[in-house]
Amino acid sequence: MIVFGTSITAPEVYRRCAERGFRLAAEPDSEVIANAAAGSLARSYNLIMDQVAGRDDVESLVLVHQDAELVDRDFCARIREILKDPDVGAIGLVGAIDVRSIAWWEGSVTWASFSHRYEEFGGGEIKAFTWGDEEFPGFARTGEVDTLDGFVLALSPWVVQNVRFDESISQIHGYDLDFCLQVREAGRKVVTADLRAIHHHSLELVKDPEVWMAAHKKIAEKWHGRMPGIGLPNWGADADDWRDRARHAEAEAGAAHLELQSAKMQAQARQRRLEEELDEIRASTSWRLTRPLRELGLMIRVRRNGNGR
Repeated sequence: MIVFGTSITAPEVYRRCAERGFRLAAEPDSEVIANAAAGSLARSYNLIMDQVAGRDDVESLVLVHQDAELVDRDFCARIREILKDPDVGAIGLVGAIDVRSIAWWEGSVTWASFSHRYEEFGGGEIKAFTWGDEEFPGFARTGEVDTLDGFVLALSPWVVQNVRFDESISQIHGYDLDFCLQVREAGRKVVTADLRAIHHHSLELVKDPEVWMAAHKKIAEKWHGRMPGIGLPNWGADADDWRDRARHAEAEAGAAHLELQSAKMQAQARQRRLEEELDEIRASTSWRLTRPLRELGLMIRVRRNGNGR
């Protein structure tokens, strides 16, 4: 069977999002483990993994954020098909290559089949580039990547038995990159798949930049020299202070980029809302009835200004 697991901090959000997706995607014999959060997300996920690690009836453990909603009725069948490859360790629906840090999206994102739904400015939706059925960009592809976005992760039985999330990294940030690096270091593949989910998430991408920066530095320090491209080049034992400064500067730059991206998304959402309100006004009966008066007023202003000059 395929087991679904989630960590809950807001029961209402879970019922509206993850639980709804489980009802759609689960098979008759699927099991759902919905636990109250036990500290950090990494700790909560490790406890779920411990619950199923010793079982021989689990084909995959699918870890889903409480605010993520699966939308594929054949989700389990697709996961089962991918796991026919015994080298696959983790499956996701958003992934990137050429990853250098916790800011993995600054690499080359090759697949992103999700929709970001938000409640700010009256609510709205931002569709990622492989969400719909329209033609995808030429670089889009599923398959092996450096890391996955952790809001939906399907794990193989081997990974459930042998790999754990690093609880020292952060309460919420960087756990997915670190986990994928562990899976790859152990010789298993991290892959994207043609799966879909809706992420019900605020447009505020990072609430505490200092916490995000701390996780950024921990990842760089942990994986320096262990995984190509992660961390900074080895400048020698006497360069620790410079290395720390460089990591801090890189973390600051990453946090600033996140805040900028969040601001852009909020500005775009605000503009879309204003355009929708304007369209509603223009479609109203009062707008149509007053059209002759507006046109007359325009004519009068043009004549007063000398034909607009």
